[in-house]
Amino acid sequence: MKHVVFKDRVKLYVRAGNGGNGCVSFRREKFIPKGGPDGGDGGNGGSVILKCDANEDSLLPLYYKPHQRAQHAQHGMGSQCNGRNGADCVAKLPIGTVITDAETDEFLGELLEDGEELLVAKGGKGGIGNIHFKSSTNQSPREFTEGVKTEEKILWLELKLMADVGLVGYPNAGKSTLLSQLTHAHPKIAPYPFTTINPIVGTMEYENFSRLKIADIPGLIDGAHEGVGLGHQFLRHIERSKFILFILDMAGTDQRNPTDDFLHLKEELRLHLEELTCTPYLVLANKMDEPAAAEHLKEFKERTGETIYEISAELGEGLEPVKDFLYGHFFGKS
Repeated sequence: MKHVVFKDRVKLYVRAGNGGNGCVSFRREKFIPKGGPDGGDGGNGGSVILKCDANEDSLLPLYYKPHQRAQHAQHGMGSQCNGRNGADCVAKLPIGTVITDAETDEFLGELLEDGEELLVAKGGKGGIGNIHFKSSTNQSPREFTEGVKTEEKILWLELKLMADVGLVGYPNAGKSTLLSQLTHAHPKIAPYPFTTINPIVGTMEYENFSRLKIADIPGLIDGAHEGVGLGHQFLRHIERSKFILFILDMAGTDQRNPTDDFLHLKEELRLHLEELTCTPYLVLANKMDEPAAAEHLKEFKERTGETIYEISAELGEGLEPVKDFLYGHFFGKS
């Protein structure tokens, strides 16, 4: 059986609780022959609330439990007893979740801060009992109102990772290796493409306890902005990154040209979302321990004029200047 370890898009079926009906009742007490109406009101149905939780990192729990239903309210009772309100249903979502109506594509909201809540299905209002219809001309009312009935809604939940730094590169460029060197994350690392099939977030911590979240995005390929290679699913996780690290295989594995790779990657990001062209970035020349890397690096500098940091993620070489650069960018010079 296939084991699902990460989910970033889930369809959710939500239904709020129905309101309770009002009650028709009359006092029946000894020695009180004309007791009058005493029917209580129905309770209010529970609501479905989506709550942002910093401890959640995937939509997987809701993938396995796609039906979220609040409790129906209790009907009103005699002796002026109101029905009990239905309990709310609170579903926890990771930071960065976007909520849309699956039937109308209406944007309902997004959860960006821990503890933030979004009401997606309001509970039905309870009906009123016959005691409210009593008057001088209607002393034995049998009127009441029913509680409001609710309907099921279908929502799309889409997770866009909230990370300070996003790693972008072609498959087998060394992004996972770099993440494992900079953080305590343990992504799958192997000498073949597409070892990372889901985004992975790690935390890089400095000696003064300053922290940066770094997201490893599965390798992109040409046409990703059109959905090639699940491109849309990968690219949306880079949208909220505050900084981008382009990881280039400067050894030119599989006869790739690192300079062309860089230009293509930038174009894929632009075609996916124009705003990404304004995101600050840094280029890392990985695998500089390989013989062919020096010649490719020379060509890259001549064609692009970009500032580039030379590293070997596998050997852990050249990483301190990268960490210092990121610290200066996010926290200012120490």
